[in-house]
This record gives sequence, C-alpha cells and structure tokens, in this order.
Amino acid sequence: MSIKAEHLSYIYGQGTAFEQYALKDVSFEIEDGQFIGLIGHTGSGKSTLIQHLNGLIRATEGTLYYNGENIYQDGYDMKALRSKVGLVFQYPEHQLFEVDVFSDVCFGPKNQGLSKEEVQARAREALQQVGLEEKFWEQSPFELSGGQKRRVAIAGVLAMHPEVLILDEPTAGLDPKGRDEILDQISALHRDKKMTIILVSHSMEDIAQYADRIMVMNHGEKVFDAPPKEVFGHYKELEKIGLAAPQITYIVHRLRDHGVPIAEDITTVAEARDAILKLLGKGGR
Repeated sequence: MSIKAEHLSYIYGQGTAFEQYALKDVSFEIEDGQFIGLIGHTGSGKSTLIQHLNGLIRATEGTLYYNGENIYQDGYDMKALRSKVGLVFQYPEHQLFEVDVFSDVCFGPKNQGLSKEEVQARAREALQQVGLEEKFWEQSPFELSGGQKRRVAIAGVLAMHPEVLILDEPTAGLDPKGRDEILDQISALHRDKKMTIILVSHSMEDIAQYADRIMVMNHGEKVFDAPPKEVFGHYKELEKIGLAAPQITYIVHRLRDHGVPIAEDITTVAEARDAILKLLGKGGR
C-alpha cells in the first residue's frame, strides 16, 4: 500500500470568523501502481488534498500514512517523503529558473545530496522519459514552447525518482497536440515504470481514457471513488455538482434512447467505435 488517508480534514482560517472546511473527513487508500483521476469543480478541495499527500499541508484532523508510516509522527523525514511523492503544480513552468534546461532538471537530485555523476545521469534519464530532444537541453527553458516547458518541469520531478507522481492539471493551456503528448508520456511512465499516478484534470475525456479509478471531490468531501465506468454512470449526479461525464457518454445514451442496443457504460470514443462496428457486423479492433 502506497498512500492511506484516515479521516483527513483541513480548515482554512481556523478560529476566525472566516473558518471554512477545505477538506472534511476524507478517507481512502491508493495502492502501488494505480492511476487515479481526481476531479471536482473549482473549490472542491482537489488541490488542497494533493498538497497533503507529500506533506506541504498538514491536516487539521486525521492521519496520513505513506508505505505504512504515519507522516505526522515525530521525527518523520518530510524531505524524503517529497522525494518519493513528486508533485507537479499547475503551470509548473512558472517554477523554472536555471540558465539552461539540463541545469534545471539537475536541481532536485542535486539537493538530494547525490554525486555529480548520479545527478547528471538522472537528469538525462528524466529528459528522455518526457521525450524532450537533446538539442534543447542546453537552451534556456524560457526559449521553449509551452509544451516543452511543461516537459522540463515534469522531468525535474522525475529526476528525483519518485514512487508516486501527482500532476495538477498538467495539460492546462496546451494545444491538443501538446496535451496528447504530455498525457501519453504520463501513461507510459505508469505502464513502463509501474509508477503510481494521481492526475487532477477538468477533462472528463482524459480521465476516462487514462485513469483506472476516479475520486470525485465536492465541497471538501469525497463523493465518489470507483472505476470510471461506475463513476460516469452517475452522470446526472455529477451534473448536480458542476461536473459531467465524457461527451461520448451522452451520445451513447442518446443512441440508446433511439433504440440502438449499445452498452450504456461506454466512456471513450474507442469503445464507442468498436461497439458500433460490432453492431454493424464489421467487428471491432
């Protein structure tokens, strides 16, 4: 077991007239190697929750365990935790600051006290993992495109060899091609490195395609926690809290309303294509 939260609550402005729950009695377990989609409307508690997972925020109430250890116990090594649970903030390129790409990616492992050789080896490996061509490594990060900057920022976290990678809207502001490239790289890390991924996104299509489990937040509380097909089956309830299912879900339900015998739990375009081809007698892929 990688991460376990027991009755986490976090209160902003505690003891003041502006006291407000950002998280309220949230419990869950995340096993090693899972790909979690975390969704919720703005202000639902998503960003607050993920900042608890590597100790940036301490819960007002409750307990958080990483690999069976209570991270709030006296003497717990938070620095080590942050190396194992890597957090990529929304618009992470705003945190780039070194003179060139390679130096920026070296910053994290260098602060882990590793040798120069190991630091550089990790930086090279991380840049290759995110698919940034070597010709860009000596350039200033500020000369890169938005998608390339995003890759550099993710590589900076990967260079610390995290066991868990948390990404807060990693495709925000990118064009469709850049979005697909970033998500494909993240999916490859999950598949090839068996890395635990927690993806925060407003794109239901992306969540449906990549996540094997979805946690839904609303007003600081966890309201759903299940596989995508089960969560998106509650699309009417999701709409009531300002969310939605993937567009293909609505298309499938319209087809069913018109008598087309297609499965109602389809959540991706690929699934819909295969189901329709099968109905037409052409077979799916």
